[in-house]
Amino acid sequence: MENTGNTIGIIGGSGMLGSAILSALLGSEAFEQSNFWVSNRSGNASNVEQSSIIHFTKDNQELVDACDVIILCVPPARFPDIDIHAPNRLVISVVAGVTIGEMKSKTASVRVVRAMSSPAASLSMAYSPWIANTEIGSDDRDIVRKIFGACGTTDEIFDEQQLDHFTAMTGPVPGFVAYFAKCMVDHATSQGIAPDVADRAIRQLFLAGGTMLAAASTSPADQVRWMIEYAGTTAAGLIAMEQSSLSKTISDGLLAAADKARSI
Repeated sequence: MENTGNTIGIIGGSGMLGSAILSALLGSEAFEQSNFWVSNRSGNASNVEQSSIIHFTKDNQELVDACDVIILCVPPARFPDIDIHAPNRLVISVVAGVTIGEMKSKTASVRVVRAMSSPAASLSMAYSPWIANTEIGSDDRDIVRKIFGACGTTDEIFDEQQLDHFTAMTGPVPGFVAYFAKCMVDHATSQGIAPDVADRAIRQLFLAGGTMLAAASTSPADQVRWMIEYAGTTAAGLIAMEQSSLSKTISDGLLAAADKARSI
């Protein structure tokens, strides 16, 4: 069947990630003609924008029966409790650690997409990679691209195991970036800078740095190389960092997070 995606249901749509995705879709011109369903434990508008085009229920199967596209967005620990029958629906899962095979078995859906996103979707700033099973056609792919395009930036990938690494790297917003910022704030305060000034300075640094990095056509590696070649104060710091174990420490942390994603 051709998938128009006119009715989209989010199971777990009142949670942090589910409500962020819903907010992105509601704010996107691509879904102006769509209706939405949200299922949660109360069946009421909880942490979700109230709108006449959003229907709330606590019955997951009622949502499935009413919708063309199902976005499964529950914590991994709640996944075993999900009991839906969706053989003729496009099912998109953003549940960490749950494979396409497990999703097909759980939902009876033939058309399954496994994805990763983040609460930054509420600002249309999430990075959402996704992988589809072989039964997904071009119409379904268009819907998936529109959904995650509304959430920010997206790519289709073709190795399911890579999603565990993306879950580790780009899922925890601000996560690892916040830790690096914390280290810089701690350094500044240890040098006698007032905590509120240090906090404000580093927040602005990361805002400017992230915006410039996203807008640049050059790679992060190229930008580091150019800063080192400039041979200024930043170069001295970068050289010291490159000569330290910082790169390995970061990699070890990301591997630990990816291992956790696999074992959830």
